[in-house]
Parts: sequence; structure tokens; C-alpha cells
Amino acid sequence: MTAPAANASQAELDKFNALASRWWDPRGPQKALHALNPARLDYVAARTTLREARVLDVGCGGGLLSEALAARGAQVTAIDLAPDLLQVARLHGLESGLTVDYRLTGVEAVAAQEPSAFDAITCMEMLEHVPDPASVVAACATLLRPGGRLFLSTLNRTPAAFALAIVGAEYVARMLPRGTHQYRDFIRPSELAAWLRAAGLELEDVSGLAYEPWRDGARLSTRTDVNYLASAVKPDAA
Repeated sequence: MTAPAANASQAELDKFNALASRWWDPRGPQKALHALNPARLDYVAARTTLREARVLDVGCGGGLLSEALAARGAQVTAIDLAPDLLQVARLHGLESGLTVDYRLTGVEAVAAQEPSAFDAITCMEMLEHVPDPASVVAACATLLRPGGRLFLSTLNRTPAAFALAIVGAEYVARMLPRGTHQYRDFIRPSELAAWLRAAGLELEDVSGLAYEPWRDGARLSTRTDVNYLASAVKPDAA
């Protein structure tokens, strides 16, 4: 079987590889991710059982969420196409003592090899960085067992998101490196919902994710006009 072509932009991979050495620095370039991580984890844990579950973390980066899932008792496989980030993730795993199966591969390639293998899949802050996000959603659907859940987070394509996530975070507060996000790649919830339906998944929830830099934290919100989380389930076989 021929492996699918990688659904990735080399420019995006280079950008994130350059951040690898400070990925786990809570005051570094990924400060916002550190703040978002507990809220993301709680969102997942409230909707699926993690202990002993087989979980795939798609676009795992340096392993922030991967390790958090493993700490909750999940059997975590984590994939990314940025080799420097995976090296950092593996090294940090040696320090933390948490077991995660890190792989340098794309989700479409895993879907071709392991259909219906996972109880839950997380794909956080990744869809807006790939050329074909709908392909990622479809691959995740293939990888889920019936009854399994997909958890996603991304940025809405709204003026508020442009003002806060790009102008505010990258140019004014300088919480993120300039060029981290491209407004044209932000994803409206309606677009994400259409991709989920096309992949045979049922959208269960869309919640806002409010980043609060003054307390280095984040919380769920009813506002979805900037960051938002989504949960979808793969229906049980008839």
C-alpha cells in the first residue's frame, strides 16, 4: 500500500521546528499553549473516559497535551511531521516519566494502516496550519472506533479573531511569534461542521475557549468568535 502524501506545508513545519527548543518553557513563545492546555484537557476528560483508552494526539508538537493525556491514564500515540518537535517531546518524556508513543508521520498515513484503532482523537490548534484540513478530519474519522470521539480546537475566521489572535497576540502583546497565524486559514464552525458530516461524524458540541493572559489560564466560554473547541462522535455501527 502506498502511503498518502503528507498534508503539510514545509514553511509551517520550519516555523514550528524553530520553536522546538523552548516548547516546554511556560514563559516562552508557546506561553499561550501552556495556558490553554488544562482547559483543553478538561474538555476532553469531561466527554470521554481516558483511563486505559487508546488516544491519538494529531499534530502533537512538543507533547504538551500528549503528556497530559498520558498522566490521566490514556495509552497515547502522538504524531507530528516536525522532527525537531518530536525530538523535544521524546526528551521531555524521559524527564517526566510519562509514556507516549511518538511517531513522525501524518494522520492520513496512520489512517491507511490502523482504521478504527482509537477510542478518542485530539487535534488541537493544528487544522489552521495544514493545506487540507478536511482531509485531516476524514482521516480522524477513519481512525476512530464506532462510538469514539474526535476533539478539535482552532480559530474562527472573524474580525475578533483577527484582532486578538494576530494583531493583539503577535504584534501588540508579542505573546506569539509574528506569522504564527494566517487569517485566511482560520476556520468557521460551520465549515468544520460540514467536514465532520462529510466524514460521517456527528457534531456534539462547540464551545468557546477564552484565553486570559493576566492569569496565565483559559476557560470554556459561550463565545466562539475567537478560539473554540468542538467534540464529534463516530456513530455506532448499525
